[in-house]
Amino acid sequence: MGRFPHRVGGSVFLVASVTAIAFMGCSGDTGGISHKTLSSTLETESSTLSNIDRYTQRNEENGLTTILATTDIGVGENRFAFVLTELEGIVKFPVITVKTFHYPNGYEDIREGPVEQKFATFREFPFGTRGVYSGEYNFDRPGKWGAEVSFPSNTGISITTEHLFNVRDSTLAPAVGESPPKSRNNTLADVDSVSQLTTGTLRDRELYDLSIPEALESGRPFTVVFASPAFCTTPVCGPQVEVISELNMKFGDRMDFIHVDLFINPHEIQGDADLAIRTPLLNAWRIFTDEWTFVINESGKVTGRFEGFASYSELEEAIVATLREG
Repeated sequence: MGRFPHRVGGSVFLVASVTAIAFMGCSGDTGGISHKTLSSTLETESSTLSNIDRYTQRNEENGLTTILATTDIGVGENRFAFVLTELEGIVKFPVITVKTFHYPNGYEDIREGPVEQKFATFREFPFGTRGVYSGEYNFDRPGKWGAEVSFPSNTGISITTEHLFNVRDSTLAPAVGESPPKSRNNTLADVDSVSQLTTGTLRDRELYDLSIPEALESGRPFTVVFASPAFCTTPVCGPQVEVISELNMKFGDRMDFIHVDLFINPHEIQGDADLAIRTPLLNAWRIFTDEWTFVINESGKVTGRFEGFASYSELEEAIVATLREG
């Protein structure tokens, strides 16, 4: 079937932008950093990184820019995702190499690693304009980390940059294996119109039939997305509600799907974000960035967590795995 015949009304799709990511509440500033590090092979290398905003870093030597899509990272296995751009635009190699390093004494000192070396997969957004790289990485201790990203240039020579970020003892938002909060979202039973539940123009009513407490009590697995379709204004958010609606068409007989808008008054804020009132569910779930999706099994435990936009294929993998375990 053809996917995503509808665009999200009012959404702003940024094609390789380095705009600031709004509403982010975790630490991670590195400032303008000029650092020299020593790898585990004792090969010395230097690079100059500049912060464009809290989660966007540019390599001044080669123009590569990374935008961190996963800001809530804790010790253990994490989905690690980022946007990568060069001067000509977004990088879209199918897979690229990512090495992780730990900086036990800060970024001005020797780094340890690589702790891991894996491939990150390019996950293209609908409409083909943007995408993120993502992969599963294990961060075995809290503190300062770096992800070194490499891919071949047009000349065949590998081009590299690094993104510096913090890892916490534990994540803020519910982690895999945890039970999510039972905070109640409004449903169609609570409002006069579906326009009171979503800022988007795609209004799949099935996404608004069920509250989170009802889903947790039902004994059925479910997927919940927190997103505001009409206010997608960062490089790492996308038409997530459309993706969830499409997944509902395929898996809705075995799993429930819920959309919770970031704002409790979507019908009042069309075109005017100044009127927006954020839903208290975000604080209850400890969500401080603008797009999250959680897959939850029949026992009420999180089996997949996706900060920022997650592609159809990425979510489908998590959903199939969750249904198989049941």
